[in-house]
Amino acid sequence: MADDRSDKRPAPQGVDAGWAAVGYLLGGMAVWGGAGWLVDRWLDLPNVGLLIGLIGGTAAGVYLTMKRLGA
Repeated sequence: MADDRSDKRPAPQGVDAGWAAVGYLLGGMAVWGGAGWLVDRWLDLPNVGLLIGLIGGTAAGVYLTMKRLGA
């Protein structure tokens, strides 16, 4: 009751915002690209899943960057 603080963290500023954007982009590409690579190995495909995963991860990273950093 006495704790009226908002749980929302302030958006990063300056260099922190740049590193956050790089982290979102590389993290999305690594996670979704890795998932696509695993699907390729599982289904014996010629890197189709990897390509789709990298593109989807990049799109997700851009989306998160726009949403979290308010650009």
